[in-house]
Amino acid sequence: MNVLILTVQLALPLALLLALVFLPAGSLLGFVLQALGTGAVLFALARVAQWAVPVWWLPRVYAGLWLVAVLVQPLRKGLAGLPLLPDGPWGWGGLVLSLLLLGLGGWYGAQALAGRRLPPVEVVDIANPFGPGRYLVGHGGSNLLVNGHVKTLDAAVARFKPWRGQSYAVDFFGLGPWGLRARGWRPADPAAYAIFGAMVRAPCAGTVVAAENGMPDYDVPQMDEVNRLGNHVILRCGDVEIVLAHLRQGSLSAGPGDRVAVGTPLGEAGNSGASTEPHLHIHAQRPAAEGEPPISGEPLGLRIAGRFLVRGDRLQGRAS
Repeated sequence: MNVLILTVQLALPLALLLALVFLPAGSLLGFVLQALGTGAVLFALARVAQWAVPVWWLPRVYAGLWLVAVLVQPLRKGLAGLPLLPDGPWGWGGLVLSLLLLGLGGWYGAQALAGRRLPPVEVVDIANPFGPGRYLVGHGGSNLLVNGHVKTLDAAVARFKPWRGQSYAVDFFGLGPWGLRARGWRPADPAAYAIFGAMVRAPCAGTVVAAENGMPDYDVPQMDEVNRLGNHVILRCGDVEIVLAHLRQGSLSAGPGDRVAVGTPLGEAGNSGASTEPHLHIHAQRPAAEGEPPISGEPLGLRIAGRFLVRGDRLQGRAS
């Protein structure tokens, strides 16, 4: 995973930007397509990749460097004197590569933007579930490219059936100083993550129908594949359920049967259950059928504080 992140989110963008500056195409058409192809790939990466590692604002730096490279190149060599079309196989090869980058970047970027559309299900409006702090969406949206949870909609995969209710879930990381989600690249100690211990509040008024408080918080990257929710609260709000999972051991302040109002403290974010690192998982579903697993109900969409949140979006917690 670390090699993939370094390659896709650091090496690839820097290589494309360096090529635009130091190896510009020798024709006007070639340079325009090179600039557009590089820009399209950077845009797609900004929308598709999970920018918790490295920092969330790095795509903005890439965008600024791209703009500088595009503006500086005409000043360095001048485009007016360039031939319109490439001359020789290397020039045509570069043009074809740029077209390929433009097509790939454009397609993935468009698919990522499509993930911002509301899913074709009922959408539930809830309040901001966080106390103070800043939070980054790691998974969220209506398609698989920006939300890994969507895969559990696939009825052909039997093992997804018990988890189907979480198909449009949203996962949040915390943001600490400089926008970093942890002290270090991927520290083992869950307390090193900005979200660990963050206050989680009731996002709707309802009744606690299920809660778990005693499961351990694992060191990263260990997890519990059996008890997937870990410490959690399931709230029944009208005819829907809101599931908040991976909470901190011993932090819950509400139990089954308790009535809660919007903003009532429920517990703290942790790293229990099937959690790759500390985060808050939240989803909406219809109540599961009698005798079925608790998150196997019909999945519903979520708007949080009036927003349909997608990978890369940020949310400011509430001060009170």
